[in-house]
Amino acid sequence: MSQTAGNITIERKHSHVEICLHGDIAFSGKTTGFEHYEFEHNAVPELSFADISLSTTFLGRTIAAPLMISSMTGGYSEATYLNQRLAETAEQFRIPLGVGSMRQALENSSHRESFAIVRKYAPSIQIFANIGAPEIAKGLTDSDISIMLDLLEADGLIVHFNAAQELFQPEGNTDFRHVLDHLSTLTARIPVPVIAKEVGSGISGAAATQLFEAGVKAVDVAGAGGTSWQKVEEIRYTRQFGTESRFSTPALEELLNWGIPTAQCLKEIAALKISNKIFSTVELISSGGIKSGMDIAKSLALGANLGASAGHLLKALHEGVLELTIESWLNDLRAVMFLTGAATIEELRSKSLIVKQ
Repeated sequence: MSQTAGNITIERKHSHVEICLHGDIAFSGKTTGFEHYEFEHNAVPELSFADISLSTTFLGRTIAAPLMISSMTGGYSEATYLNQRLAETAEQFRIPLGVGSMRQALENSSHRESFAIVRKYAPSIQIFANIGAPEIAKGLTDSDISIMLDLLEADGLIVHFNAAQELFQPEGNTDFRHVLDHLSTLTARIPVPVIAKEVGSGISGAAATQLFEAGVKAVDVAGAGGTSWQKVEEIRYTRQFGTESRFSTPALEELLNWGIPTAQCLKEIAALKISNKIFSTVELISSGGIKSGMDIAKSLALGANLGASAGHLLKALHEGVLELTIESWLNDLRAVMFLTGAATIEELRSKSLIVKQ
């Protein structure tokens, strides 16, 4: 891989973090959909708040709470510190952690420490490697797979599907041909579970069916309502070329806000799992605009196994309140469980939501 390609990847990763922290990248006119639901109050919860347990399982491992610190960064010098702090925090709360795309680690050996450091500071939790669908479509070698898994001593591999982001990215790869065939090959030969993940435009029931059939063990819906990666890349495009968007003004607003709301994704995929027993064991992650324990609780009631967040937790880390933010989210979750009479996460997942009129 050329030095130029590696430098472009480093610049892109650095810009992504900076824009996510300071740019106007939220969806406009589109939300996660969680605001349309509420829980029914249980006046007789018949439990002690002190006895509520957030412990659950994910991909066969016990975790302390149904929350994952989702994929953010890696592959450039400043990412080493960010990943160290994320790893320390995930270890403290005993929750899973996903790293950012490891394409840079495959392009050259520079900054591999930004990934390797994660296991050093998070020795006991689930850690997930990450690579993009375009890289899958080109075919990963055994060496590629070993590099990613060995750097992290990874418990699984996230494959992120980011067609809308790649479409807007100045140097984006929009060749997604044969990605499902290569994904099927990967899931059959890799020694750890594969998670299919969107990055903010959502996964429909139809798309989930294809991913399930390709052998993934979990799907992260990463729906619309949080960060618009189209907007992130549009900012990079205008900075790089100093010109207006490549897309026409009438279409641009809709394309920048393209995607399926997170709650809708969960409903569709949960219904799919119920209707087809073959898919019943595939686990479901809710992300895309998760900003509180209430969002996590509603996600669980809509069929998710756990919630995940990147953007809000990145900002919390930047502001020095990462641990405080996670603790407040878990307190939110406990409050919902107490007020619905759910002593365990499994009991909460069985609660019905009321659709607001």
